[in-house]
This record gives sequence, C-alpha cells and structure tokens, in this order.
Amino acid sequence: MRLLLMHVDYIEYQVTKASKYAEDTEDSRKQARMEEALVAFVAAERGDETSIDDVAADAANAIGDVATKVATKRVMIYPYAHLSSELASPETALNILQEIESLLVGFEVLRAPFGWYKSFSLKCKGHPLAELSRSIHPEVKLEKKAVESEFYVLEPSGTITPATAFHSTDAEFKDIVSYELGQHALYSTEAELPHIKLMKEKELVEYEPLSDAGHLKWLPKGKLVRDLLIDYSYLLAVNYGAMPVETPVMYDLSSRAVSEHASKFGERQYRLKAGARDMMLRFAACFGMFSMMHQMHLTEKDLPLKLYELSTYSFRYEQRGELTGLKRQRAFTMPDMHTACRDMSEAKSFFMEQLRLGFKSGVDLDVKYQAIFRSTKAFYKDNKNWVEQIAREFKRPFLVELLSERVHYWVCKCDLAALDSSRKPIECPTVQIDVESAERFDIKYYTETGERWPIILHTSPTGGIERVLCAILEAQALEKVPALPVWLAPTQVRIVPVSEKYLQYAQEIATEVRNAKIRVDIDDRDESVSKKVASAGREWVPYVAVIGEKEEQRKSLAVTARFSGQKEPMSVNELIAQVRLEIEQMPYRPLTLPEMLSQRPKFV
Repeated sequence: MRLLLMHVDYIEYQVTKASKYAEDTEDSRKQARMEEALVAFVAAERGDETSIDDVAADAANAIGDVATKVATKRVMIYPYAHLSSELASPETALNILQEIESLLVGFEVLRAPFGWYKSFSLKCKGHPLAELSRSIHPEVKLEKKAVESEFYVLEPSGTITPATAFHSTDAEFKDIVSYELGQHALYSTEAELPHIKLMKEKELVEYEPLSDAGHLKWLPKGKLVRDLLIDYSYLLAVNYGAMPVETPVMYDLSSRAVSEHASKFGERQYRLKAGARDMMLRFAACFGMFSMMHQMHLTEKDLPLKLYELSTYSFRYEQRGELTGLKRQRAFTMPDMHTACRDMSEAKSFFMEQLRLGFKSGVDLDVKYQAIFRSTKAFYKDNKNWVEQIAREFKRPFLVELLSERVHYWVCKCDLAALDSSRKPIECPTVQIDVESAERFDIKYYTETGERWPIILHTSPTGGIERVLCAILEAQALEKVPALPVWLAPTQVRIVPVSEKYLQYAQEIATEVRNAKIRVDIDDRDESVSKKVASAGREWVPYVAVIGEKEEQRKSLAVTARFSGQKEPMSVNELIAQVRLEIEQMPYRPLTLPEMLSQRPKFV
C-alpha cells in the first residue's frame, strides 16, 4: 500500500462521474469540504490482498500517528490509484479503505467515495510534516501450528527404530542423529573451523570488508575452483536433461505469490526499495522459474519439464553471529533445478533419480554424505513402501524426521549433509516435493480432460557452491595428506627445474602438458629445489616433476605424486596419461595465473 499524507488548511472535492467500480454513495458524500485536516491519499496494491486486516491496521496506525504529530483530529481518506501501478482489485481496495475508516477511532473521519471520478482542490501547509509518504508492506503470516517432530532411523532392511534407541557403528551418522536430536552442544567448539584458515592460506577466498558481512571475494585460484564446481553442477543437470535458463535476482513483494512463497521458505530475506516498490533479493531461483512456467502453455506431453539455473547470487540475511566462512554467508551461489511433474507418482520417480545425482556428486567430490529424510506423518504413512525403497537402493540408514503438520511448501524432502570438524552438518544437495507452488504461481498443464496443477521438485544436485567447497576443505583438513581432487586443483602439474639451465626443457614439457588440457606451471624462482618442492606441497599440487641433467638427457621426469608420496621416473606421455586418468570426464578450465611462478603476485 502507498500513502501520501498532507496536512492541509482545507480540502474539498466533488464527484463528476461514476466508474464501473463506483460504490453506492449517498448524495451527502458526493461533495465535501474539510478544514484543518490530514488528507490520506491511499492506493491499495496487489500484495495487500495477502493480509487485508494487517495492512489496514498498519495504515490506520501510520495515519493516526501523523495526525497526532500535526495536532489534528480531522482525517480525510481519499482513494488515489495514481500512487501505484500495481493496484489491488477494486473489491480489495474498497474493503481496505472501509477497514481503515473503522479503525481510526477518536478522529473525525471522512472517506471520499471509491470508484468515482472527482475534482478536488486543497491548500497544503508549509511545515516539515505537511507532506509525507508511507509504504505499508503486507507481511504474510503463516498459520501458527503446534508442529511436533519425531525422529527415527530407517535401515536398508526396512526396519525403523526411534532415533534415541538406535545404535550405529558409523561415527558420522551418529553425529548427524545427535545434532538433529538437539544433543550437538556436546560436540560444540568455539575454535574457528579449519576451512576458514585454508581458504585464506591457499589464496582461494577472502572476506570483503568493504561489503556487507557474509559477502566474499574470490581470488584467482578460488575463482577457478568455484567455476569448475559450477561447470560440474551445470553438466550434471544438463546431462540429466534440464534446460538452462537465467532469471532476475530481484522480485516485487507486492506480488502475493512472491510474498507467500518467501514466508513459506522461512529464511531471512534481503529487502530493499526500488523507487516506491518493496523488493526482495532471491534466495534461490524459484520465483523466476515459476514465472517462466506460468507463462508457458504446458500440455501433458511437455512434462516432466526440467529447468536449471545457477542462481548467482542468492541472498539470505543471516545474523552476523551465524556467518561462518564458506559454511554460511549472506550472498552465495546456488545451482537450482525445478522439475514440473504430472502427478505425485511421477514426482516420486524423479525424486529418486535426482537423489542419485546428489549422492553421485558426493562420490565425484570425495565428500561423504549422510541422509536426512523429512516429511509429514501423513505422507510417510501413505508412501511408506516408497521411502523404504529409497533406503534399500542407497544401502544406508536414513535419519527420518516426521512432522505432525505441513508448514512448508514441501510435503517431503531429503537433505544430504557432510560434517565439519566440529561434527555439525554442512547441508549440500537437497531434493524436495513441492505441493503448493504450482497453484500459488498459477502454473497449469492441459490434458484432454482439462487443466491440472503439476507437482514441482526443487533440487540442488550439489548444494550451494560455497558449502560444497567448505565440505571438501573440512574433510581434507582431517587427512594426513590433504589435497583437492585433481580436477579441482588450480595447478595439476608443477615442473621444477633444478636450475635456470633447464628452464627451456621445462617450457617444452609444459607446452605438451598444457596441450593435453592439464593445468601446469613452472617454478622458475631463484630458490633451492627443496624449497620449491615444499612450496608445491603447501599449495597441494598433485604432481611435482623435477628436471635436471639426467632427466633432460633421458627425456624423462622425476615425478612425485602427492596422494601416494611415491617418487618415480616418468615420460611426459606417462605423466599426461596418469593425470588424464584422474580427471577423465570432469570439467576443465585453463590455468588462470601466470605460468611462471616468478611472475605471480601474492594475494594474501
């Protein structure tokens, strides 16, 4: 709602013509004059329809507050559609105006007729409070429900046991259960998570003091790793059959669908003004994709419809104390896929397929995921065999949370989570069955017998890119020899000439390796070989090839593999074959730093 509030010496109006929305009005109200009054020009907007009573109450409070400050007891409520281009329906607008009128107790109130063309004149006073504007934002309030959770462990055999009575030999699964049961304080630590030190030490990511808290800057190595993870998620979705799209990052909260979905999501949102409009920055790609689906003429043969977007950036207004390195930010990168399905049966089938993508990402990224399945009790009761099938297929226990009521847009979902060093979850891939959004955003598909609402899956096949890297670094911090997967390593092969004399040979080797689409660099600095090898170790370079007189004569390399620690002679072709074997079918991007280490700037 938009309000323009004017303290006037007088205002007078006269109706001239009735529009088709004109309310029945007695003759005494068709013209009027009020002196020493506050005039409230009011435009009700589309989003106000979500919460008419609250909007009217907030508007009445704002009007009464200003009237009190300017010391007047007279108020005229004047419908004025020109304040907004996003108007509510006439019925809603009239209801709100009438409600505001009834709430202004203690004031002499005159409401100008709604739906009539009117001429008016006024004389505005000249003090600082004589002209004010207000924007009333409708907060969508969720129905308060006494929601209870019960936790169980579902084993691949189909046995389901209360979580408090389940005993596991898998320490990580036990930690997930403890966390969800509220026992995680037993394992809490005030120490900084190790990935925060690593992300800075390895020149990947830094905090940006000139931005808002929770916004990061990516240095060249980190940008390369991040882009490779983005490429991986893209290929995972596209090879699965999803169509890439791109949608805006900002949405209008006067849209009932947007404001309702934002409230259902339950996360804190970044909100801002764009002129006179209340906007929000997206937390995922839902709004844009749903708008796209709404505009499409979908038939049964078009389904399932799979859309994918890299939501760069997504925003959640996390509290400062919650912000933790790569684990929680206010701005993050979310690979997001939505699938419109014909019915629940099809949705469950694709849920299984997309959960497989999530587990596959864990294997490819060398991250161990634990599974948490959440649903309403009613859904679980009706789909018990299907849920048991999930546990059987993935041959692992699932922690199951059963909710007494549905409070979100999803009726069930599965989250895959790794553990950080404090033994708390890092939620990454997720799959959700959404039973509300199609109707809310008016997404329909047509059959021979009529139109229907699809069931929509929300899926992030990897989870947020920052959290994925967080999970990788947290896992590697616990390893005796930490390393990124070879396909993610900023430098995959480092060539170390023992002296400047062998630099030309090093460059010849680097050319061959680079042409094989392997990221290679040369440590040409004036340092000892031992220091150069130690430096490569600190940078987690997977393969270090030392060359000297013997290697040049034999056209070979003395290669040390980080993972095994073994040093062995290799030909260039053998080294290329070994690295290609480890990065086969994974995304590739070229080196983003100078190939010669002597030419590289220090970022940290």
